[in-house]
Amino acid sequence: MRNILLGCVLFLTACGSPSNPPAAGNSIQPFHTSTLEDIDTPNVIFADTPLPTSTPFTYVIQEGDTISELAEKFNVSQDDLRAVNPEINPNSMTIGATILIPDSSSSIAAASTPTPVPLPITQAVCHPTPDGGQWCFALVHNDTSDLLENVSVQITLVDQNSVVIASQTAFLPLDILPPNSSLPAYIFFPNASANSIPQVQLLSALQLNTGSSRYLPVSFDNTLAQIDRGGHIAQLSGQVYLPAESKAATQVWIAAVAYDGVGRVIGVRRWEGGAIEPGRSVTFNFSIAGIGSSIDSVDFVVQAK
Repeated sequence: MRNILLGCVLFLTACGSPSNPPAAGNSIQPFHTSTLEDIDTPNVIFADTPLPTSTPFTYVIQEGDTISELAEKFNVSQDDLRAVNPEINPNSMTIGATILIPDSSSSIAAASTPTPVPLPITQAVCHPTPDGGQWCFALVHNDTSDLLENVSVQITLVDQNSVVIASQTAFLPLDILPPNSSLPAYIFFPNASANSIPQVQLLSALQLNTGSSRYLPVSFDNTLAQIDRGGHIAQLSGQVYLPAESKAATQVWIAAVAYDGVGRVIGVRRWEGGAIEPGRSVTFNFSIAGIGSSIDSVDFVVQAK
């Protein structure tokens, strides 16, 4: 019988105007495969500017995505996005549909990009899917005492001869990375070889300005992860509490990260909730699926706005 994980953690959260949402809030479908590709010590590159890509890459539309937010997220113009995706209705984008993100290397090279806070990327792992793609995760750890925002990495797949197969920008499931916590940046690569090797570059990690009122102290209570007998799915539940002396939060996001028995990331999902009044709590209940291996434990991180 699988372990039942009980946890209680405290992280900073947010109120005020929302920033751009990170990638994917939808769940990943579970399955088992005997050809897991795991890179425990990724080729991590630190640089002042992002790695440019020479060709467009694909992105799967997530709930809440808009043309303007995607243009800002990927540092491209809205006109360029519409030009390479003429079939997309910017006022009604279909969740799960695939769009092209045009090459922005010229604008990136000309832009002044802040140097990211140097953070350790403790693992990079890619899991092949039955349709010939790969889900890739880069686990980023905040070893500072500061709350960090807008953390992103570039994940590049190369073959055994270091020839680039594909490259995409990957984001955390939350806008923030609290002190002494880890979250995976993740992205899906269609038509990627199971033998490809991920290279990971930290693109952005910004220290929150001292005195910012966007993020408020909330706490988890009675968090529970009930893992099914086969280890494929974990049912997650608990409460998020907002202290009475705090301002009201208008939005709550919870990131759940599933790990296998050797500590590899095998799944991530974001739960999106509503407002919390000071001194009150909100209850969450959702599930997370594991990819390739059985779920052994689940970690939680929360933010609210």
